[in-house]
Amino acid sequence: MAVDELQAIIQRCQILEEADFKGEDFNLFQVAGQKCLEDGYAAQLLEVVQNEKNKVIIKNMGWNLICPLVRCILMYKQEDDNREHCLKILDLLVQLCNAKELFLGLLEQIEQTSGEQVCKTVMLLLQPLQTVLFKLQNKKAYSVGLSLAVIMNQLTPLPVPYTKQQVQEDKLGLCQCCNAVVDFAKPFVSEVVKNMEKSSDCNDTELKEELLKFCMKSLKYPLLTAQLDQLESSDEHPFRHFATEIIVSAVRMNYQSWENKEFADIEQKNSAESLACLSYLMFVHYFGIDYFPMVFSPSYLLQCNMAHIEVLLNSNVGFLCSVLLRMEDNSLLHQYLELSNFITVPQRKKSLNILQLFINKFDAEGKYTLFRCLLKTSNHAGVEGYIIKNIKDQIHLKVGDNNWFTGHHLVSLLDLVLLLPDGAETDLLQNSDRIMASLNLLRYLMIKDGEYDNQTGVWTMLAKIEQNFLKPLRVGLNMSKAHYEAEIKNKKENRRGWFSNTVCSVTVSGEKLPAMTTEMQLQVLRSALFTFDLIESVLARVEELIEMKIKAVT
Repeated sequence: MAVDELQAIIQRCQILEEADFKGEDFNLFQVAGQKCLEDGYAAQLLEVVQNEKNKVIIKNMGWNLICPLVRCILMYKQEDDNREHCLKILDLLVQLCNAKELFLGLLEQIEQTSGEQVCKTVMLLLQPLQTVLFKLQNKKAYSVGLSLAVIMNQLTPLPVPYTKQQVQEDKLGLCQCCNAVVDFAKPFVSEVVKNMEKSSDCNDTELKEELLKFCMKSLKYPLLTAQLDQLESSDEHPFRHFATEIIVSAVRMNYQSWENKEFADIEQKNSAESLACLSYLMFVHYFGIDYFPMVFSPSYLLQCNMAHIEVLLNSNVGFLCSVLLRMEDNSLLHQYLELSNFITVPQRKKSLNILQLFINKFDAEGKYTLFRCLLKTSNHAGVEGYIIKNIKDQIHLKVGDNNWFTGHHLVSLLDLVLLLPDGAETDLLQNSDRIMASLNLLRYLMIKDGEYDNQTGVWTMLAKIEQNFLKPLRVGLNMSKAHYEAEIKNKKENRRGWFSNTVCSVTVSGEKLPAMTTEMQLQVLRSALFTFDLIESVLARVEELIEMKIKAVT
């Protein structure tokens, strides 16, 4: 019945001129063709499409069969003859149909799919879509860009496989589909590059921009969402090919304007995450590095990448580490600190484990400037203690050889180090890392720098040090120890009463700790007292050195 209906429509349309086809004819052809496919008469429909007499009919009406064709192809099993017939029909439609109408039909079908069918549909239609795009000479760039945008919009909601097991299973086919999509785009990239090589005044500016947009979107999804470290450890990772092709494409199409305004414009139009991912994969995993112009100095590359490093530091510090390792120690000029990223990046807690590597790369003035900035802005006792330790190391290495860590420069730096933020009221427990580092630095200076040499200037500023640091520290220690000893006494007395096992909270260093038993609270309080004892022992040694110097002078 369905075949008879189709034949009747075909016979009527065969005697009509192309211009005489009506909307009713299109609808009847679509309904009859769809019914043939659904009723299992794909072989008969294939004969109709193959018939030379029907060439004009198929050219104008065939694109209406895309939707039922795709549905049947995905429904039939691989070995089913009907599936093979449907695939042949699809190939013939690509050859015979009006390119513009077929293009819209293919995109519409991709756009309408959802869930588990997305990747299957995209992979099925990529080759037909690519063939049609090459036929579209007018608005080709727009059509390529629209195709890639529609495809990526359909893929983006899908979850990216993260663990090795998820990648291997690839249940939705996303990994396989992404590789197919990048291969789909590859001929268009080659076309742009070929034209660029022929003439610096490339006529493919629009196509190039559309392809770069696709590359940037792909870097954000799926690559930035994927487990990037796995790409390096496994040559078989399905995203490895995808990542390589995306980066090679982006760099090849843009290598002539890497430093020009064009690349800056592209960066503004696309997310910071995409550019950060590109730089990470290139400079850490070396994807596409052979296409990158290797004329830039390590310090210039660090400067260019600092913004990208800052974006990725929340999840990965390997990027900064990789870029820094390319540089020689003491080679990074202090002027780089004028760029805000060079100050903000090392303040992040997750970058503390490579802070030393970062410090080592600067020249003496750079180290000095970085130390000052971090002491003023970090607001983190651990970071400040680490910086103060580094100041001590620089003095030890450079005494008599470097004026940035001697004399008035060092005195200015010590003004930031040898003080308590809130005087005697400073929370000594919370600032213990900084205080211990400061005391150790002061003790070191007093031992190593003889009073009459005074290269460090520490003896000149002794009165200020005592006023701003040592005296308030002694008062603060006495108050803190008395307070914690009283708390311990109260807890011990309470332990003998009815509520010896009572669970309650305790506040230490301004923070309320989780609920704990009295015994647990006592352990916390004793630990705090032990910290105060350590501070007091170093303070006592510093006071002893000062007293010895005063006696020696008198």
